[in-house]
Amino acid sequence: MPSEKKRTAAMSERMIGYTGGTFDRAGERRVDDAWLAAEIAAGRVRVAPVWRDKNLILAVAGAPARAVFLEGEAARAVLSGGEGIFLGIEADRPVFAADVSTYDEAVAAFGLGRYAELRTVAVELAAGEASLLATARGLVHWHRMHRFCGSCGSPTAAREAGHSRVCTNPDCGRSHYPRLDPAVIMLVESVSPDDGLPRCLLAHNARFAVGLYSTLAGFVEIGETLEQAVRREVREEVGLTVGEVSYRASQPWPFPSSVMLGFRARALTHDVVPDGDEVMDARWLSAADLAAAAEWEDETAPLRLPRRDSIARFLIDGWLREILAG
Repeated sequence: MPSEKKRTAAMSERMIGYTGGTFDRAGERRVDDAWLAAEIAAGRVRVAPVWRDKNLILAVAGAPARAVFLEGEAARAVLSGGEGIFLGIEADRPVFAADVSTYDEAVAAFGLGRYAELRTVAVELAAGEASLLATARGLVHWHRMHRFCGSCGSPTAAREAGHSRVCTNPDCGRSHYPRLDPAVIMLVESVSPDDGLPRCLLAHNARFAVGLYSTLAGFVEIGETLEQAVRREVREEVGLTVGEVSYRASQPWPFPSSVMLGFRARALTHDVVPDGDEVMDARWLSAADLAAAAEWEDETAPLRLPRRDSIARFLIDGWLREILAG
């Protein structure tokens, strides 16, 4: 098998979607109301607007899409309601997110672009832009889903520049913070008992479009380690027993609020039995099979791979590079 040095080189060859960038989350500024107000008043801030879970994008034929941020009067207008979310500092300027879903879509765009589902354009965006927009989308969604206290049902109010909400009922006063749902995602690998060649397992989920195959994945349960979650999910979904589990990388996945923890898992058994509920089909594939597979966008192909912005694709591409490199 490839050496650890080769594995590391393969992992670093391509950045995972929604990671990277240079923005500073500047957590200490979240409670500095005077500084935040002064920056807004001075017109130094940029705002990433979110309209019904979509981000503002400028797409021009023949050029990569890019993120659009509101500035000046437009930025002040959408922050005037007091529930802007401070994301951090990028290029020495504060960056906020704001929910503009109550506007008509055309008004919310300020004539600067169009609103698009982030996953459809992420591979075209600069790494820093994709990371900022993903953060904006996730936090705006969290605020929308937590307008009321989960303990007593009273309205909540934003605090810490949008990084918490507090119950307005004085008899409760509970603080609520954004939560993440950890999910494991794993590329299962083995050696064929027939020809001794390396292979990996991809599966077709019941929710997938025709021809799409990806890695297995599932949420971590309470009281479970990540490695236990990997082994349980593989056993439940395709009936395989897994031995060695090794961590590879992670990815924020704010669709709406997950973090994907990527692993490589070594199968100890070979007979695949899809559960027929979540997984409808699963296949052992060789490097040649993967090299011949189509992209996600090719809706007519019998075997196509996940989106290039996903950690599933990162795990698949990394495995393929290692095998081809010997």
